[in-house]
This record gives sequence, structure tokens and C-alpha cells, in this order.
Amino acid sequence: MTLSTHHLQLTTSLTVVYYHRKNPHKYISIEAYFENVRRHLPNEIKPVVAESKYYSEGFFKRVYNTIEAAFRQGDVNHITGDVHFLGILLQKRKTVLTIHDLVFLQHPSALARRILKLFWLTLPVKKAAMITAVSEATKQEIIRHTNCSPAKITVIPTCIGTHFRREDKVFNTDKPVILQIGTAENKNCIRMAQALKDINCTLEIVGRPTPAYIQTLNENKVTYNVSSQLSEEAMLQKYIDCDLLLFASTYEGFGMPIIEANTVGRVVITSNSSSMPEVAGNAAVLVDPFSVESIREGILKIFHQPTLRAALITNGYINANRFQLKVVAKQYIEIYQSLAS
Repeated sequence: MTLSTHHLQLTTSLTVVYYHRKNPHKYISIEAYFENVRRHLPNEIKPVVAESKYYSEGFFKRVYNTIEAAFRQGDVNHITGDVHFLGILLQKRKTVLTIHDLVFLQHPSALARRILKLFWLTLPVKKAAMITAVSEATKQEIIRHTNCSPAKITVIPTCIGTHFRREDKVFNTDKPVILQIGTAENKNCIRMAQALKDINCTLEIVGRPTPAYIQTLNENKVTYNVSSQLSEEAMLQKYIDCDLLLFASTYEGFGMPIIEANTVGRVVITSNSSSMPEVAGNAAVLVDPFSVESIREGILKIFHQPTLRAALITNGYINANRFQLKVVAKQYIEIYQSLAS
């Protein structure tokens, strides 16, 4: 979507309601991302945050949240992610839906997948005037599963948090610190643990490891530390303290840790599938997430090739510029103005 510059000059006040899920961990989430976007809106756009009363769990609580959303509409309604079903009762012409990923379609239960597809994808996409996807890969997934017109979907990437900054660090060649973020099934923890067998390093895990993951780490004699529910500054410090980010997920709608590591100046290893090559560009070593040997080779390549490490860090600083907050906020402003018109 491209609008001429004069379309961005709003002549009247415009109220944009941001629909958020109820979430206790807002500092490293969708909610934090859109809080940053709101700080870069022009004065003519009046943002209103509409957080659901209940957590998104159970039938009746979700029905209540959906009805509640219908009574909180503004000039533009922006469903910011995760609780896509909130759009079912909103006015279509006013509504934009942001989709971060379709990981819910990987649910092991066929019945659950059908229900999730209907209420988290098919109906919300039909009931929105515009869709934003955080990556081209996610856009293509939406089209494949809904037959939605490509013209209805705009790719607007996730932006980097303003608190992330460059922090130079000498690579620890004796015992590198490897940062691994997230412990959900798509994060590929078991294969990454197996890839680290007999590699002298410290694995810093952010998340809540499953018993199977802990067992695999112990079986492969991996030195590791675990932390979770970190503040913004504590999360930033994890990046600063590490030597490289290992982010070999099997699926990501975007893959924000890639850009966060790029911004701080840390080497990235990520997957050659899903949205990750699109996000990483030439600023990461790409590996096959389904091959333990490929992941292992990527890690050893980083360990033993200082010239490659330096090049990736330089490329990372350049790559991160694509995801600066001002650039992303401008794209949302164009969306809001288009809907208001």
C-alpha cells in the first residue's frame, strides 16, 4: 500500500482503538511492540487501548471479550494480534487485523485446528477491511489458507524496541555464551540441544524448558542456565552478555530475536525456512532446522571463523535499519488514514 505524502496530513482527529489481549507479560510482547508504535503517531491520531477483561481461555470468556470489543469501537479498530476473533462483531470498514503467525494451525488435534482456523483466521480475515502481516511468508500463508485477495494484505514488519542498542563485545573463543529464546515446540529445543553435544559453551535459555528438553541437555552434557519472565532491561542484558544467538526454529511468523541480536551486534544462527531468511537477509548463518548436523555445523562455523563473525555483525547493523520504529509507524499511519477515508 502506497499513499502520497499529503494523505498523511490528517485534517481531523482520528481515534484508533488498539485491541489487546489480557497479558501479564507486556514488556516482551505484542503489547509492548504496539506501545512503541503509539509513541510515534502524530497528534491528530488519538490512540485508545482496549484490553480484554479476561484472558483468552475458555469459550464463555472469549465470547464476553468479543461482545465487549463491539462496544469499544473507534474511527479505526486495530486488532493487534493473537485475539483475532475479537473482530467478528466489529464494523468491517473500520477494522484492520494484524496477524503475526499461524502457528495455531499446527495444533496436534484435527478438531482444534478446524476450530482455530475458523475463529482465528477465516472469520477474522473476512470481517476485516485490511490485514497486515509481519512478513511476506506470513502473508503467503494467509492467502493459502483463506484465498484472501493479496491486495487486502500489507506486509508491515515488527519493529525493534527503542531500548535496544549497539554493545560491542569481544567473542569469547574459550567458552562462548549461546543465547536461546523461547521453549515452545516450534523453537526446536531438542535438536539444538543435541547439536551442542561436546561443544564447550554455556547455553542461556530464556523460557520454561520442558522435562524432555532438560533431559536432552543433561544427556548431551550441555552447560546451561535458565531464566524467564524477564523485564525489558534484563532481556537486553541477555543479548549483551551472549556471544551468539541460536534461533533455529522450525516455524516463525517473523523472528524478532534475529533483529534484536543484529541491533546489539551479536552473531545470529537461524533457520533457512519460514520467515527467517526474509528477516535475517545476509546477517545470519542459515541452517536446516530439521537437521541436527546442519545446526551443529553452523555453530562450529561461527566458533572457528572470525572473519565470518565480523562480516555478519556488520551486516546485522545494516539489516536492523529495515525495522526501525519510525519506518514501521509510518506504514501503520497510512493504513489508518486509508480506512478513515
